[in-house]
Amino acid sequence: MSVDRPDSLSPGSPAPLGATLMLERTQAGDETVRGVNFAVWSEHAQGVELCIFDASGAQELRRFNLHGPDDGVFHGELHGEFLGADDGLVYGYRAHGAYAPELGHRFNSNKLLLDPYAREVLGQFAWHDSLFDADQQDSAAHTLKARVAQVTAPIKWQRPKIAAADVVLYEVHVKGFSMHLPGLPAHLRGTYAALAHPLAIAHFKRMGVTSLSLLPVHYGAPERALARQNKSNYWGYNTLAFFSADPRFGVLRDAPSELTQEFQAMVQGLHAAGLEVLLDVVFNHSAEGDALGPSLSFRGLDNASWYLAQPGDPAKLTNFSGCGNTLNIAHPKVTQFVLDCLRYWVQIMGVDGFRFDLATVLGRQGASTDFETAAAFFICLRQDPVLSNVRLIAEPWDCGPNGYQLGQFPGRFIEWNDRFRDAMRRYWLGFDATRGEFARRFFASSDFFQQQNRKPTASVNFISAHDGFTLSDALSYSSKRNYANGEHNQDGRHDELCNNFGIEGETHDAEINATRTRVRHALLATLILAQGTPMLLAGDELANSKLGNNNAYCQDNPTAWLDWNRQHEATLTLVHTLTELRKKHALLRHPDWFASDAQQLDRARVLWRTPKGIVMQVSDWHRVNERALMCEFYAPDAPHASLAILFNPAPQSCTFKLVESGWQILFDSAAELAMASVQACRVDAPARSLVLLHQSHADRASPTESEFEPNP
Repeated sequence: MSVDRPDSLSPGSPAPLGATLMLERTQAGDETVRGVNFAVWSEHAQGVELCIFDASGAQELRRFNLHGPDDGVFHGELHGEFLGADDGLVYGYRAHGAYAPELGHRFNSNKLLLDPYAREVLGQFAWHDSLFDADQQDSAAHTLKARVAQVTAPIKWQRPKIAAADVVLYEVHVKGFSMHLPGLPAHLRGTYAALAHPLAIAHFKRMGVTSLSLLPVHYGAPERALARQNKSNYWGYNTLAFFSADPRFGVLRDAPSELTQEFQAMVQGLHAAGLEVLLDVVFNHSAEGDALGPSLSFRGLDNASWYLAQPGDPAKLTNFSGCGNTLNIAHPKVTQFVLDCLRYWVQIMGVDGFRFDLATVLGRQGASTDFETAAAFFICLRQDPVLSNVRLIAEPWDCGPNGYQLGQFPGRFIEWNDRFRDAMRRYWLGFDATRGEFARRFFASSDFFQQQNRKPTASVNFISAHDGFTLSDALSYSSKRNYANGEHNQDGRHDELCNNFGIEGETHDAEINATRTRVRHALLATLILAQGTPMLLAGDELANSKLGNNNAYCQDNPTAWLDWNRQHEATLTLVHTLTELRKKHALLRHPDWFASDAQQLDRARVLWRTPKGIVMQVSDWHRVNERALMCEFYAPDAPHASLAILFNPAPQSCTFKLVESGWQILFDSAAELAMASVQACRVDAPARSLVLLHQSHADRASPTESEFEPNP
């Protein structure tokens, strides 16, 4: 196609990046659109063209050469008299430069490229040979385009004020939560709007969660292998347009201009109910895959700058993400991109924080790409006037060398603690486990966080998450069942800590089901009453199952959607009771570390005992064949314990001797004990149960210094 290419753009401005409506005030005082400023960064391009399309994106109308580069930014302003330069204008870029893969450069002007700062994306992604830069076909007919978005000023959001110690996270998939939610109107199922519907809010409030941690909601693309199987990346960890909401979850899925408003309305509704909204963000890689992947945006604009190459071989990309490429976060412009994106989602879209997927990538710095707590990105994030005040959660590992960095993230980060998950599963599911490991994890993993001057709330405790078995499946299967994913059951975690308690999968055996329920309730109680920040996986309160699939990333079907018909009312009631107890008793959500020294009366203290009431000694902590134990909580300056928790993971009851009277049973995860005063200073804790006690008075003096030592 012959395209007219006049140089009709005025220089415009190199900032801000992206497509920005330019406003001017008329003599009457009204604001009117003067035009659109375009700015795109490429450190190595020799030139960049702006391509304008009709409203459908099917026909390319004009091309314009952008001015620059200025500090690597190509820019220009398209005035209103040209092609209706206003919101809704459809555009893309073509970058000119060397096609030299051996040097890391993959420029091909036949590839139409999506603006990395695109707020609205037109079209649905579909794979085509023309999308690859080694192919000389023009890709415009088969790739995504950007739409100029309306001017949106930062909004003064009415955010919930939730102290760090009060946070209860709920990890949830936007679509999966509501596809089968009883009573929800059909047109809202699977949408942003469904999460803020009164039915959903009532469920969140009953559970006592404070913060929804949403799986990725940025515009992504399915991997080609999935597309060939007619599957999609259901979880969404394959982002392409980081500034754009995923249209899969819109009520009007084919109306990109409506997505922003739909998302904002969801956030406003959840905020009005006192709930925070956190986003899972994937800044470790993009949907373009490895060096042989498609040229959709970043790769075509500047492959050598956006991505990390393998040392000594610019043609190959590092793969710290396990997905083929790694974003070069250490580059100042890539850092700027991430910060600009985060600010947009906070100021314009209203979110309250972020969970960073494979967050170790964000701290890889310098030629060696070693992780550094003081990496430039972290420094920028901590001093940013907007982002320094939002909630930040790290998944503290990636797939690169020395990728496991639990406890090493700086500032206000809190971190997913898989050590908690594994220790609690080992303890309650009958694996080799010591009381010492259990106690350390129950009290917020001081060995990882206290030594770094972090708060106990830095430990995000979880028993299950989107990646791995649901809680119900961890108690129903002895191995994963991922055959539906099309990878011969080779995908997903191979080392799941699980126990089917006698029969694989679902069963009608009443005794086995009773055991599974009992262990599920003990695990949930341990999670919610532990020190740190608890995180529940959506559906665990319903005993939701994925039929043994521990990697349901490509199952956009009832396998991965919540099955509300499985609802276990007793489990949902138990979660409600536990979050209410946590809210009522400050020692169950203490913001500081507990002392183990009886002389530190100005601090909250904890004392561990054996079931016989004897203070735990060093040898007691390491006995694998003896697991039952209890802990006592002492408030600052209090001479007597006010709370005690009894842990009995054994398949038979265990008698605990209490060293003082005045105790009352507040909670029993097995629901066998009467909620009444304890008689004769003893409690017979049921099999596989956790029992919470409260004491209002006592008949003995406070513990001696020797009684407080040693702790794990």
